[in-house]
Amino acid sequence: MFENLSEKLETALKNLKGEGKITEINVASTLKEVQRTLMAADVSHSIAKNFVKSVKEKALGQNVLNSVKPKELMIKIVYDELVALMGGAKAPLNLSGNPTVILMSGLQGSGKTTFSAKLAKYLTTKNKKSPLLVAGDVYRPAAIDQLKVLGESIGVPVYSEEGNKDVVQIAKNGIAYAKANHHDLVIIDTAGRLAVDEEMMDEIENVKNAVNPQEVLFVVDSMTGQDAVNTARAFNERLDFDGVILTKLDGDTRGGAAISIKSVVNKPIKFVGVGEKLTDLQEFNPEGMASRILGQGDINELITRVTNVYDEAEAKKLEEKIRRNKFDFEDFRNQINQIKKMGNLKQIASMIPGIGKAIKDIDIPDDAFKGIEAIIDSMTPYERQHPEAINVSRRQRIAAGSGTSIQEVNKLLKQFEDTRKMMRAASGMNKAKMMAQMAQMKRMQSKMR
Repeated sequence: MFENLSEKLETALKNLKGEGKITEINVASTLKEVQRTLMAADVSHSIAKNFVKSVKEKALGQNVLNSVKPKELMIKIVYDELVALMGGAKAPLNLSGNPTVILMSGLQGSGKTTFSAKLAKYLTTKNKKSPLLVAGDVYRPAAIDQLKVLGESIGVPVYSEEGNKDVVQIAKNGIAYAKANHHDLVIIDTAGRLAVDEEMMDEIENVKNAVNPQEVLFVVDSMTGQDAVNTARAFNERLDFDGVILTKLDGDTRGGAAISIKSVVNKPIKFVGVGEKLTDLQEFNPEGMASRILGQGDINELITRVTNVYDEAEAKKLEEKIRRNKFDFEDFRNQINQIKKMGNLKQIASMIPGIGKAIKDIDIPDDAFKGIEAIIDSMTPYERQHPEAINVSRRQRIAAGSGTSIQEVNKLLKQFEDTRKMMRAASGMNKAKMMAQMAQMKRMQSKMR
């Protein structure tokens, strides 16, 4: 995400390295490159120009403290301006209403149907909602079937009316069904449409007027760059939507839509899709996104993901087992499963300050733990609970059963033992110390703000 933009911005800001103070001359050369970088990322010329102008005014008005280097000050100013440009703060969903009604809109192929399912799962997990998905795309072949498959995979029912082409009636009936069946959230998926198609735009406008949703969300493929911004403007003029959803932000996107869409339509980005899995959804946080764009990671998002999979009761049991040196391969496998729940491994690693640049050319596949899991699954329950009992003959059997080599089994056993020793050595660290470390990580990120 934003690797090219991050790298080019870092190069541009290096112009101030070694400078004793900020001057109009060295700022001009730096910001000229920043403007080029933003435009290359598909930010419009006018927005990039105004951004650079604002940064320049703030930079030249600053007195550089002895303890702050010009480059560090410029990074902070650029960071603050990026945050302001992208909306300043998170924009939560309006979940009032009984039920809450959310209407999806956007172009065909933007990812509305998949996002509808992602949002249903997200709000089920985070807000304990009982959602109903309404199949309002009556034109695209297999659209209803797709939504049903997605709904089934996350345990969310789908309301549909086969053969009915009246989307307004389907939406109204779906809400009535939700009320009768105690669903407190309705997400209405709709057909993709072009802003220039008056008939289709009239249809979704009629749906909005008929059901009076708490949220109208515009879903757009971030890989379309500046076209995404232009499309958002056209849809907003007709629908006056409440927020933007950027999908495919994990792809080869230049980032222009994320940076400039708020300033064009004056509507916040509320969520971003960062992968194909139904759990690959994040609330859009301008602070965290600006931090990532500048290559500084995103500790807050990392903490959020850890918290989402953290079970306090299980953690206490694990801590006790580590303290008594009883940590085994059952626990090890459980920890792997927890990590996998957090999402794409490369994305997780890139949230750690300083790591993103180091791993930008490294491929970290989602099945990185596949070999390890195969070895653990080839152990007997006794062996998983008593790793010290795994002798040479057992290792040979485990290697054969997992389709790996004896060397790979030996390597895992060695890594496991090293991990167990390290965890035991750290087990004396109390919660206060752990919280202090977490606070220190946050402070590392805040230095540039």
